[in-house]
Amino acid sequence: MSFTLGIVAFFVGLLLVILIHELGHFTVARAFGFKVEEYFVGFGPKLWSTRRGEIEYGVKALPLGGYVKIAGMNPYQPVAPEDLPRAYGSKPRWQRALVIFAGPGIHLVIAAVLFGAYFLVSGDYSTATPVVSQVAATLNGHVSPASEAGLRVGDRIVRVGDLDTPNLPELGDYTTAHVGEPVEFTVIRDGESVRLTITPEEATDPAGGSIGRVGIVLDAEDPGSVGPVTAATSGVKEVGSATAESFGQIGKVFGPEGIGRVTRLVFTDAERRVEDPTSVVGIGRAVGKTGAAGDWSTILYFLGFVTVFIGLVNLMPLPPFDGGHLAVLLIEKIRGRTIDQRRIIPVAVAVMGFFIVFVALTMIADLTKPAT
Repeated sequence: MSFTLGIVAFFVGLLLVILIHELGHFTVARAFGFKVEEYFVGFGPKLWSTRRGEIEYGVKALPLGGYVKIAGMNPYQPVAPEDLPRAYGSKPRWQRALVIFAGPGIHLVIAAVLFGAYFLVSGDYSTATPVVSQVAATLNGHVSPASEAGLRVGDRIVRVGDLDTPNLPELGDYTTAHVGEPVEFTVIRDGESVRLTITPEEATDPAGGSIGRVGIVLDAEDPGSVGPVTAATSGVKEVGSATAESFGQIGKVFGPEGIGRVTRLVFTDAERRVEDPTSVVGIGRAVGKTGAAGDWSTILYFLGFVTVFIGLVNLMPLPPFDGGHLAVLLIEKIRGRTIDQRRIIPVAVAVMGFFIVFVALTMIADLTKPAT
């Protein structure tokens, strides 16, 4: 798979995730008898639409999300008297909550499928020996640690530090845990054991986390096959791991620390650091590199992680996110009275404005100072 094809595959997958997110809202709303008026993917100018029954389906110019329009959700748009029983505000709060949660909630299902597909395609690496398939000449602007140490394509890594017969995940975890420390690698080359000392360097993974890297692409020697049941079970477990990691990343990316880092990258001469936030531009570039290396199954994993991350961002208790609507319903339940939706709109506009500016700055940083 080429660099470009890898990026295209990732963004097409991301667009499908958005489509299914809105389908979650749409399906549950229809099941409970809400009046759904529009189902669109994208924002901005309308590119195409068609009407079937009372619902208009379509695509808009900016593929940055999507929406399902339900009668009564916009307080400034009147509802016809005959539609009032099916309007958003006329339905029980528990039904409204399920309609809202269905969008981000389905992300966990999509991610489980993507992770399961990854394990099904890539196989069982728990007993497979890592094999070097590529050695990068440079890393972070200088000779890569692997190249400098003399690691070669075809080397079978049988020991790293004090870890015997590491599998691929264990090898990745070990290098990340020993960034900046000389680590002894033992490899089998042409039937002989060779020892090399390599010092892992910090790098950024596609999710924006910090990892250790030595400048190699690894394959696995005869990974065992994985059945559908095992792959599905592993996929569900991986959703749990990705959820826990995403919670930590959300706090770092959108908190004062992340805002400060993005501002520093864009408006000063500061160099990019491994912990700096990244946008879909940076993630797309990393996925493109993965595609260029021929490791297309890993794109499924990247997409699964991003799917979980986006779903959790949507559950942030801030309007106009789905979590903001859920928070309003909870407050209404506690207070025992309905909140005027018009009072929420200024907050939603401010939140959306912040995220638009933040995402734009992060994309500028990824374009002008890309992560290596």
